[in-house]
Amino acid sequence: MTDAELMIGASLRSVRRGRGLTLRQVAEASGVTESFLSQVERDIASPSIATLRRIAGALGTSIGVILDQAGPHGQLVRASERRVVTYPGLNARDEFLTDGSDGRLQVIMSVVEPGGGTGPEAYTHESDEECLIVLEGSLDLWVGAEHHRLDEGDAIRYSSRVPHRNQNPGPGTARILFVITPPSF
Repeated sequence: MTDAELMIGASLRSVRRGRGLTLRQVAEASGVTESFLSQVERDIASPSIATLRRIAGALGTSIGVILDQAGPHGQLVRASERRVVTYPGLNARDEFLTDGSDGRLQVIMSVVEPGGGTGPEAYTHESDEECLIVLEGSLDLWVGAEHHRLDEGDAIRYSSRVPHRNQNPGPGTARILFVITPPSF
């Protein structure tokens, strides 16, 4: 792990404890087991994006707030200082090219290994819309009932409020740029 790479467990634990909630309360409210939530807080397990959203919801907050508490902020984000969130169980990593959630847009570069992605469960978030651009490799994207296979150079814009998920069909690593407005991660 680099100095700029973040693990979200400590931030989740801090928010949970700050709200006076037990592991059991948050686990039940988010539909996960207490054991799994404990592993997430210790950065042993990696939840899907949909599960992370449910955990954040059970805490009465958003993924963006949890990530904001996990690291420093600034307008200028140098490549060597990007906030990086690794999702080992999803074979994916997010690099935040913009910082903080107080701006009007958010740019995230995701690196997704073959078979990796956001997980099998579609999710929504509070942003209005997002644009996804495949910089390298391929990506399967499901938005509502639609399925799209995107290859290098392809782009798509869709509502963040429609359930969506993605997966890299392989064979190589995929690099995807997400532009989200307003920020919610």
